[in-house]
Amino acid sequence: MSDNLSFVLRAVEDVAYEQRQIPEISDDQVLVEVKKTGKHLFPSIDYESMLITSIAQVHYLVHGRIGDFIVKNPMVGDRVAMEPGATCKRCDVCKSGRYELCPDIIFAATPPYDGTLGRYYRLPADLAFPLPNNVSLEDGAMIEPLAVGVHSVSNLGGFRANQSIVVFGCGPVGLLCMAVAKALGAARIIAVDINPARLEFAKGYAATDIHLPPSLEEGETRSAYSRRNAEKMKKDLGIEDRGSKSIDLVIDASGAEISIQTALYVAKSGGVVVQVGMGNPNVTIDIGQLMTKELNYKGSFRYGPGSYPLAISLVAQGKIDLKPLVTHRYAFQDAMTAFQATRAGKSEDGKGVIKAIISGPDVSPDAH
Repeated sequence: MSDNLSFVLRAVEDVAYEQRQIPEISDDQVLVEVKKTGKHLFPSIDYESMLITSIAQVHYLVHGRIGDFIVKNPMVGDRVAMEPGATCKRCDVCKSGRYELCPDIIFAATPPYDGTLGRYYRLPADLAFPLPNNVSLEDGAMIEPLAVGVHSVSNLGGFRANQSIVVFGCGPVGLLCMAVAKALGAARIIAVDINPARLEFAKGYAATDIHLPPSLEEGETRSAYSRRNAEKMKKDLGIEDRGSKSIDLVIDASGAEISIQTALYVAKSGGVVVQVGMGNPNVTIDIGQLMTKELNYKGSFRYGPGSYPLAISLVAQGKIDLKPLVTHRYAFQDAMTAFQATRAGKSEDGKGVIKAIISGPDVSPDAH
């Protein structure tokens, strides 16, 4: 059988629609008919760097999808959200509950593995999470990036009700980190970005406060600028190093060196800083802040145990509304247009892209 129309990247800037063999499944797998695939911009990675068969994302670390089981009982016909990383389940990190670090993970749209822009996708059955009736197909496609936020804020950040958080970067992942914090009962959510329009969106979506960093002065080093930026932020927003006005958790969803530097200055003594954004891997930080404040600085990679169930639950309970983040919808045959708009950060009409959804073959973009 070969009725598996797929959108394939054959080489750099060379894409095509191809018929692929329908995957065969084993006893512990399911075959999913893909209905909606989420696609969003990760600013530190460009399209030319990707050599992916069946593209699912501009950047392969953050993407979601949704589909219907078509082969596998007892859940034939169920609507599911797919967690797209199949691990070995045998290595030390898998057995210790940190399977996202498995060295043998098969992750969708990560070379050399296909993504989900095809009619069918094969997946281990335990990675297909049924959706409640009040969670739409588009919401299901957004569960993957939301799971990134859950992992960063809840699992790694240990965020609790009545705590305060700062999020650097108001892209999709940053916004979803804010949404998770709000759903968990945050006392204060401060959004930081260099784009005023993004800040305004964040303020209307989940943030309680916003901060637009000042301009870099002539001759000013990045380190000096970051210290000045942090001091201005503290003064303008009444942030203190300790007590009820301090910042319990800082999330950097930008990957920018200045954001990482500033994060260490604004986090409270004994606070937590989680790095989820990917940028230049070589950055300079003030190690003195890390030591004297005993900051807990953690890296965040994808998501781990419990991230998907909690993400789905928060949406199903109405604590997180994903719909405002879906700014563009495309038919399967317009996948390249969606990819170009995401790459540019805006569509041809000038509208900024936060999250684009590509429907599966023969699925209407209006079928939410």
